[in-house]
Order: sequence, then C-alpha cells, then structure tokens
Amino acid sequence: MAADSKHTGALTSPGFVIPFITVTALFFVFGFITNLNMALVPHLKRLFTLPYGLAMLAESAFFLAYFVFSSPTGKLIETIGYKRTMVVSLFVQVVGCLLFVPAAKMVSFPLFLTAVFVVGAGITALQTAANPYVSILGPESTAPIRLTLAQALNSLGGTLAPLVAGAFILTDTGKTQTQAEIANMVRGPYIAIAAALLILGLAVALSRLPPVTATQEFRPGKEGDALLTRSILTYRHTVLGAVGIFLYVGVEVGLASIAVNYFKTQGMSSLESASFLVSLYWGGALVGRLLGAGILTKVHSGKLVGIFGIAAALLIATSMFTSGNVAIWTLVLCGFFNSIMFPNIFTLGIFGLGPMTSKGSGLIMTAVVGGAVVPWAIGALADQVGIQHSFVIPLFCYLYIAFYGFVGSKPTRTVAA
Repeated sequence: MAADSKHTGALTSPGFVIPFITVTALFFVFGFITNLNMALVPHLKRLFTLPYGLAMLAESAFFLAYFVFSSPTGKLIETIGYKRTMVVSLFVQVVGCLLFVPAAKMVSFPLFLTAVFVVGAGITALQTAANPYVSILGPESTAPIRLTLAQALNSLGGTLAPLVAGAFILTDTGKTQTQAEIANMVRGPYIAIAAALLILGLAVALSRLPPVTATQEFRPGKEGDALLTRSILTYRHTVLGAVGIFLYVGVEVGLASIAVNYFKTQGMSSLESASFLVSLYWGGALVGRLLGAGILTKVHSGKLVGIFGIAAALLIATSMFTSGNVAIWTLVLCGFFNSIMFPNIFTLGIFGLGPMTSKGSGLIMTAVVGGAVVPWAIGALADQVGIQHSFVIPLFCYLYIAFYGFVGSKPTRTVAA
C-alpha cells in the first residue's frame, strides 16, 4: 500500500468494535482536560498579573510532561499492557486535579504549574496508550480513519471545555474581586473532574479490553530481530512526522491559549463571549474530523494534510493583516483546518514500520512537547511585538505541515528496505 493511498477496507478487525468504542470515549477525556487547561492561561494572567510569556508557562508545564513521560509510558505499556496503563493514567489525573485545591488556597503560581504538570503526566500516559491502541485495532490501511474518528471525540471534549471555563473559571461578575476569590474559581470544576475521572478509571479497570499483541501489519518484533537494532531516526518520514506533530500541537494549542486575549485586542470585551468563540474554534475541529473521516475514503491522506495546511496558513496570514471581526473569525476557522492534522500526521509517520511501530509512536508522541515550546514562543514574541505580529510563528508551522503532507510524508524506506 502506498503511504498516502486512499483508505478502504474494514474499520476494525473482527471482535474489536467494542474495544474501539470504549477507548474512543477516552479521547473525550483528554480533549476536555487539555482544553480546560488552556483556559488557565488568561485566568493565571489575570490572577498573578503576568505577561503573556509567563502566562503561557501553564501550557509549557502541561506539554513538558509529554517530553518527560512519553518514553517511560512506552516501557509501562510493555510491562502492564494498554488497559492497565490507561487506568493508571486516569488515576494520575485525579491526583493532578486535586492539587488545584491547595494551589488555589495558597494562591501559589508554582503549585498551579505543578498541578498542571501532574495532570499533563496522566494525559501523556493516556494518549501514548490510546493512540497506538486505536491504530492497531484493525488494518493499517484504515488506521487514519479510525484515529480521525477517535479524535472527533477529542474535539467534542475540547469544544465543551471553553464553555465550562467561561461559566465557572473566566466569569466576569462586574465586581472587583480579590486574588483569593479569583484563585478559588478553579476549585469546584477540578474537584468535579477528579471525581469523574476516578469513576471512569474504575469503569475502565472493570471493562473487557483485549490485549492486542499482534495484527497482520502491526506485528511485534522478536528477540534477536535485526530490524530492532535499527535507529528510528533512519526513517525520514517518521522523523519529519515528529517535527510535524511538534509544530501542529504547538500551533493548535498556542492559538487556543492566546485567543481570548487576542479577541479582546480586536474589540471583544466579554471574557465569556471570547471563551464561546474558543469553543467554536474547537467545534470546527470536531466538524472537520467527522467530515475528514469520509473525505479520507476518497482523498490521499498526505494530500489532505497538505491542502489543510495551506488553507490554515492563508487564514492566519489574513488574521495578521486585518482587524475586528475578520481577524477574529479567520483565527476561529483555523480550528476546522487543524482537524485532520494530528491523526494523519501520526499514521503517516508510523506507516510501514512493522515491528518498529512502537519506536516510531514513541518518537512522535515525545514531539507533542511542541505544545510546551511553541505557545511560549508565541507569547514571548507577543510581549515584544504584539499578538497579531506574533502569528508569524503559526504561519511558519502551517507551511511546514503543508510541506510534510505533500512531500515529507512519502517514505524513503520501510521495514522491508
């Protein structure tokens, strides 16, 4: 199968429909929590009177966890399996959410960042287990469609998170609030999330998720297999895919994190209204993923990534050089074109790796640390030249993603070469 061929065939292997549905539901969890975390950027900026660069550390702390924990999670999966790793990840998130209680009580910026980092560690473990698990629940030819559908649940969670943030965290009462009152706004939502995660963790622990040790395409390597001595860095399409994920996650998170403040610079005064527009940004990703699953049956995945990358670049360039509603809505529309990027870059990056799939997946998931680096870079540049001019960074990210889709995703070698 060519790397970017049209995707036809069964969606899952026989007997794996229920596991696919169960694990796909977990994508809602990390979509919701990841995007709720983004609401902390304007919240912490207001709470501690921070510049954009320091406020973006909330994102950096969250996504730094991917860099730290992706590789150890791979080892954990090898030791206890996919299902138990997912359960552990949910319980780690419970601990992280509960840390927001003392952080709010003490009004401590370092403790807020610690809580964010612990939640990020749990999300990292969940993503590292769930993404490959969904990919290997059926033929390699339909892996992009499976992961795109699963990511649609991610987007649904992401769409609801800003609405929750607008209702409970970024509320504007019109009254002067003390620092302690502002800090306390996060306690209720995160206690409720901790309770829900605890229940979900117990439910997954009691569910029947079969261990996936082999499929026709994603076969495991055997001890002494010469293939396993190869460096994953010798696979160009995988390395370039990791760069693509680094920039994609960074630009998607960076735009969402700074959007509330950006919309205010374009004349929008209400925090609740700005949060609603951020929910539309994520809603666009939801719609795009649902439509993308169908489009991928007719359009090569690499070509679709390239087209969406160019479209997003044109939108962000328009936002840079306009103002008011045009500047606002062109940024919101970027959410739609972000939609199919992650699942397709991921599956293109691990294409043809066979027994080295786990190595490729680990490298690509480590690259999610772009969510720590790129938003900080956008925020730091915004402090120097303004938010609008800082969008030169997202512009570059989208142009690279377009390059990867059209050119960089084509393998120069597979496990057979």
